[in-house]
Amino acid sequence: MLVISAPRLYTDDTLVGPAVVAVSGGVIVGVELGRTYGGRPADVVLESGLLAPGLVDLQVNGCFGVDLVAAGAGEWAAVCRRLPETGVTAFLPTFITAPVERLAAALRRTAALLQGLPSDGARVLGVHVEGPFLSPRRRGAHNPDWLRDPTPAAVETLLTAAPGLLRLHTLAPELPGALDAVRRLAAAGVLVSVGHSNATAAQVKAAADAGARMVTHLFNAQRPLHHREPGVVGQALVDPRLTSGLIADLRHVLGPVCRLAFQAAPGRVVLVTDAVGAAGMPPGRYVLGGQEVTVDPGGLPLRSDGAIAGSGLRLDDAVANVVAEGVDVATALGAATRLPAELVGRRDLGRIAVGAVADLVWLADDLRTRATWVGGELAYGIVPGTVRA
Repeated sequence: MLVISAPRLYTDDTLVGPAVVAVSGGVIVGVELGRTYGGRPADVVLESGLLAPGLVDLQVNGCFGVDLVAAGAGEWAAVCRRLPETGVTAFLPTFITAPVERLAAALRRTAALLQGLPSDGARVLGVHVEGPFLSPRRRGAHNPDWLRDPTPAAVETLLTAAPGLLRLHTLAPELPGALDAVRRLAAAGVLVSVGHSNATAAQVKAAADAGARMVTHLFNAQRPLHHREPGVVGQALVDPRLTSGLIADLRHVLGPVCRLAFQAAPGRVVLVTDAVGAAGMPPGRYVLGGQEVTVDPGGLPLRSDGAIAGSGLRLDDAVANVVAEGVDVATALGAATRLPAELVGRRDLGRIAVGAVADLVWLADDLRTRATWVGGELAYGIVPGTVRA
């Protein structure tokens, strides 16, 4: 058994402490206030910062020089092993717009690759497919030549390519056939998200009626809020069925607007990175979805026409960014742990509670990752104390 002591602990949507967490067999077996566990001294004593559940990112196109849709086994393993240094212990690799058959092939290839991933890295929770059923008017960095309407045959091709692997799908609900696609995907257990969409508020409501439960990167690549047409943003903020992803790098969405989202939709905002292969890399030229992007000195990937193409954001930095903008720490942590885990049906992740998987992150006082455990095993960092068996 491993016992970790921390001055502050995020659990049950609040911060408490000092407290200890006991881990055995890869799961949490006890949580107690104080500095000992049933009188047993802690094996690891964290004297500063806080202990939180491992962070969960629902939108990762790539990072550390790897574009996941085209990556080989070694590159996948490298990404999974390095994500814990950002606090992330579980994620959805994201494949953006491509021809349907190419996306299906990528899903099949990924299903095979996942069998050989290391157990000491971040968990792959499935795949997020973003496109190709998107609005040409709100395409962002997606290739316009590959955008198309969601026919039943196209939807079935994606669903059957690697059964069970497609976990999240982003589409524009105003397209012909899109509401039928939402129903079919939702019936298959896929989390459907509205994104890259010029939909009206009424069309977004119709998508939620059909089973959509999320909005992809709120404010970006979607019809904005207007006082006479609420658009995607307005409906996302007022519809209790919809939870919105938010890229809180303070460039996709400025700080006051991030704070507005949290205030307008409490408990319905999840932090995502939308990280691309250039994330964690120096400024330069990289590839996203087959297109070249340039990372500026501030770490933002840009297409040749100046459009933002994903981000270079770390999820622990996203937490710190919204806290700096006035969101309380517990709310920010919930948006990067419990809420995204619940969205994809993993209630055993994103929480510190008895029976939950022992994915944990030690965050410094500035909320930067200092150490990460996956399944109770140290995956990143150096921790104080002597670990006893």
